[in-house]
Order: sequence, then C-alpha cells, then structure tokens
Amino acid sequence: MDESGKPQDPEESAHHGPPDPPGPSDPARATGRTRPSGNRPSPQRPAKGGQGRRTGGGILMGRPFGVPVYVAPSWFVVAALITWVFGGQLERILPELGSARYLVSLFFAVAFYASVLVHELAHTVAALRFKLPVRRIQLQFFGGVSEIEKESETPGREFILAFVGPLLSLVLAGVFYGGMKVVEPGTVPGVLLAGLMISNLIVAVFNLLPGLPLDGGRMLRAVVWKLTGKPMTGTVAAAWVGRALAVSVLIGLPLLTHTGALGNAPTDFGGADSITDALLAAILAAIIWTGAGNSLRMARLRERLPALQARTLTRRAVPVEADTPLSEALRRANDAGARALVVVDRVGRPTAVVRETAIVGVPEHRRPWVAVSGLAQDLKDGMRVSAELAGEDLLDYLRATPATEYLVVEETGEIYGVLSTADVERAFMAAMARPS
Repeated sequence: MDESGKPQDPEESAHHGPPDPPGPSDPARATGRTRPSGNRPSPQRPAKGGQGRRTGGGILMGRPFGVPVYVAPSWFVVAALITWVFGGQLERILPELGSARYLVSLFFAVAFYASVLVHELAHTVAALRFKLPVRRIQLQFFGGVSEIEKESETPGREFILAFVGPLLSLVLAGVFYGGMKVVEPGTVPGVLLAGLMISNLIVAVFNLLPGLPLDGGRMLRAVVWKLTGKPMTGTVAAAWVGRALAVSVLIGLPLLTHTGALGNAPTDFGGADSITDALLAAILAAIIWTGAGNSLRMARLRERLPALQARTLTRRAVPVEADTPLSEALRRANDAGARALVVVDRVGRPTAVVRETAIVGVPEHRRPWVAVSGLAQDLKDGMRVSAELAGEDLLDYLRATPATEYLVVEETGEIYGVLSTADVERAFMAAMARPS
C-alpha cells in the first residue's frame, strides 16, 4: 500500500507463483486432486453438516471411514430416469408386475448407485492407506467422484489407486452373476441381479478406457510416468488420449447403436432413438473432454506450485503500537518502503495484522484520528506463517485457517511481513495465464 492506503499494482508487490483462482476463504482449493469414476470433477467444497442435511455439496448421507458422502441434486434426476427406463423394460419382461414395476425399478436405481458408492469407497480406502486425504465422495449425474486432495507420490501407487475402483466393480459384477445362478430366471430377483451385473460390468469397462479423467487414463498416466520418470509427461499423454476417446464416443456410440453392434436391434437414423443416442454420446463426450482438460490444467498447476513461496509473496511490514494513528502508521510504512502494518505490544510482540480493506475504507481526512487497533485483526492460531513455506505445503497451511492476511515470520520468530490472500490469488491467476 502507498501512503494513501491504496493497494499497489500486484507486479510491484509480489513475485508471482502458481493455479486457477480459488475463493478468498479457500486459497488452496484449486490444488485438490479430483479422481472421477465416469464423472467430471466438482470444484465445490462441501460445508459441514449432520447426516441428511443439505449442504453446498448436496445431501450428506454419512461418513464411512471418516469421509463425507454426498448425494447431489442431479442424482435424483438420474434416479428418476433409471426408474422410468428400467420400468419400461420390466413391463416387457414381467408384465404381471403392473404398476409395481416402478417400485422394483426404483430399488434397482438405488442398488446401482450403492454399487457406484462401493467403487468410490475402493478408491477412498486405497487413498487413506497411502495417507492421501480424501475431501469427500459425491454421487451425482453420471456416477460418482472421490475428491482426493493430493497426488500419489509414486507411479505404482497411482496405478493401484486408479485400478481398485474398476476391480471392485468387476468383483460386484461377478457376485451378482453368481447370485443369478441361485435364483430362478424370469423372476424379480433374477432380473434385478442381471441388471446389476450388467451395469457394474459397464461401469468397470467404461472406467478402464485409457484416457483421463477415467481410471484407465490414470493407469495410463502411471505407466507413462514410470517409463519416462516425469508425471507431467504421463498426464499430457493420458489427457490427449482422453480427448481422442471423447471424439470416438461422440461419433462411435451412435454408429454402434445404429448397426446393432451393442446387441440391440439395428435402427434407422433420424428416429427418436437415434436422437437419444446422439444426446447421450454428446454428454459422455463432453464429460470426458472436460475432465481431460481439467486434469491437464491441474497438472500444469502442480508443476508450477514450487514457485509459490511465502517469502516472495509477502509484503514487508512495519511494526506499530495499537494506539498509533493510521496516518502516522502509513507514513512510517511509506518511509520504510513497506506495504503492510503489524500491531505489536509494548515489548514488540505481534498481536494483530491491520487489514488492507479496512485501511482503504477510511477517508484520508479521518486517518489522523483513527487508531490502527480499530482496523486490525487479532492473530489467531494458524495465522503465523513460516517464510520458508512454499508450494502445496503453503496452500495446505492457508486452507487450515482461512483469513485475509497472515503474519509471516522467520524461523527465529522475527517478523518478516504480511501475506495477503489477495496476493496469493493474483499469483495463481498469473501463473495459470503463462504459456505452457
């Protein structure tokens, strides 16, 4: 800030380090790794709440292994669609059910998403086994998503973490197939088990396709990472395969359906079924293409994270006592070439950080009569940041205690300056705007 209290241009204040701009209360949100299983990642951060309570992430249903599980509103749309479509099939297979077929169909929809939850829990358990924090699991439009906040440290762990989901889906398909052998065909249990067996087989095969953001893409990334020794090379390869896969789905799925290659009767182009198939292909292709692009973007972000350093982003500060007039404090800061104010007690210990937004809100003619204590935020636990923190360690630290400003200190405890969340966000945006 200059003597008028206005913030200077960010190019004058900080060395920019890296990601896409997170919200002001969560500067590290953009670094969280999202591991989808047939779905695109969600950047939203769930709010805390009790079981069954609506939050920003949907409805919280429970916390298996300590990880919150949310059901997004879009799930109810898909559940209704599955109930309607499967009910139509039951009308042909079991006409004696009558309108009760829709209750059976609803049970199938819930059971199918329960198996998707098992798929996601496999990823979660593997992540926790590797000491990778999992933010949440969310069931939504096209399946589920496990939000794992850190990257695997080795390609081997990355491969295992990706593979366990499809593996569990294959195991479930085998279990349901075994169940079909012990029930009478053409009955409600037989039809339900057959449907769950086929749906889990489709989930497993779809997720094994070798392109990001699918599990198969992460497996491909791990293989290329192992061969080249460079995780970024693996991400680039798997992301571009994912984009090629998206184009293939967009063009190939309607053609396969039209020719009957998927086991259905051949159809003519132009009918209602063709339009439905084309719409489904477009949605799947968009999800895969977007997920591949997001994975590539996040990998580039992580590659630049080491440049994000508390020391280079910190504004140098001058210490002032609580009763110092704002005008005098700004004069001292200007003379010292500092851009922040730290309130100290009479023995020089820091007690608060003066908020920049509060300074800007005080008219210049009132500044001689306003003490800095009235514009300061008391230092709480977690608001002292080591000047040596950088990269993901810095972001994790900031996320643990959201604030607008932090006191940056040397290892000796000496005041180094003030770190502003706004400067961190500008550094994110500047890094992401740089050409790859």
